[in-house]
Amino acid sequence: MAPFTKWAVATAAVTAALSLATAHAQEVKLPANLTLTAYDTGSSGFNIAVAVGKALKDKFGTDMRVLPAGNDVARLAPLKANRAQASAMGIGTYFAQEGVFEFGVKEWGPQKVRLILSVIDCNAVTLGVAKDTGVKEVKDLKGKRVGVVIGSPALNQNAFGVLAYGGLTPKDVKLVEFSSYGAMWKGVLNNDTDAAIASTISGQTKEVETSPRGIMYPPTPAADKEAWARVNKISPYYYPHRTTCGAGITEATAIELPSYPYPIFMAYASQPADLVYNLAKGMIQEYPAYKDSAPGTAGLEVKRQLLKWVLPYHDGTVKALKEAGVWTAEHDAHNAALVKRQDTLGTAWEAFLKSNPPDDKDAFLKGWMAARKDALAKAGMDPIFE
Repeated sequence: MAPFTKWAVATAAVTAALSLATAHAQEVKLPANLTLTAYDTGSSGFNIAVAVGKALKDKFGTDMRVLPAGNDVARLAPLKANRAQASAMGIGTYFAQEGVFEFGVKEWGPQKVRLILSVIDCNAVTLGVAKDTGVKEVKDLKGKRVGVVIGSPALNQNAFGVLAYGGLTPKDVKLVEFSSYGAMWKGVLNNDTDAAIASTISGQTKEVETSPRGIMYPPTPAADKEAWARVNKISPYYYPHRTTCGAGITEATAIELPSYPYPIFMAYASQPADLVYNLAKGMIQEYPAYKDSAPGTAGLEVKRQLLKWVLPYHDGTVKALKEAGVWTAEHDAHNAALVKRQDTLGTAWEAFLKSNPPDDKDAFLKGWMAARKDALAKAGMDPIFE
């Protein structure tokens, strides 16, 4: 082969390789404005969303507006109405998928939600208890006041799941209702309630820690298998976690507590794959810029993502995770099964609405839960909630 020909072939090969690499890893292109919802101002989820938004603004010029909301319905409503593209949600994402609790009403039903990225860090999501109550173990909460938030199944179910570790039910404590997460923690601060659910790194737990009441977290050791079976019957998304950070917690005082990824950056399946891809890719690419910006942001690292959990990833995120080298065929199969579960729930919901269900809220929910259980059982899937 002539030298020129060899050079031409080599050049063509290099050009093709570069083109392939460019196609494989596209440049991040985000819109001028993005809107996200999150937990209340001061919560770790809100702070993490703001930290990510600043990094994306600095690098790509995107203005990310973070809207605080007091409960899961308020956080998801702007996404459902397409007034927001994503949310830094909590486990309410899972309840929305399942169409249970506050989502088991005619206006909602099962939602086709998808993961973008989520935080798994040194913190936990559990019951914080005022130290002046004298509580040492979960069972000591019997007869104590426990905060719940109206319209927030995530927070409330988490609290009930933790109580189950100590063999307690909601009937064994005094439930105190609040309008929002922030109001609930003001209630702990003001001695209107004794315990409330939170991430151990939230601003609210720090505020109570430095108050005259102080804060503690009843441990939930993984060694007690029966106690954990009770937890997972109520909160299947929880797992035992060695917690080393948060208000009053250090590596030296590590505690085994219940946890799950929080916040959960999510979007509806209907959001364009290209938009979600660029958002996920931007979050992965700019991780070094925001990882130390707020407590918990380090947990967004791509290698920490729980890729086989209870919620499916968005197609756009899957593309970004494949480029990052962490997504496998096994993850594809798991994701497909979760999407099938959502499709099964969606079909069951449509059929239920066509069956002329009762207008009474309680009767409607009872009918839906029965139809839901039947549809999932016929598909060979665990109803979980009955």
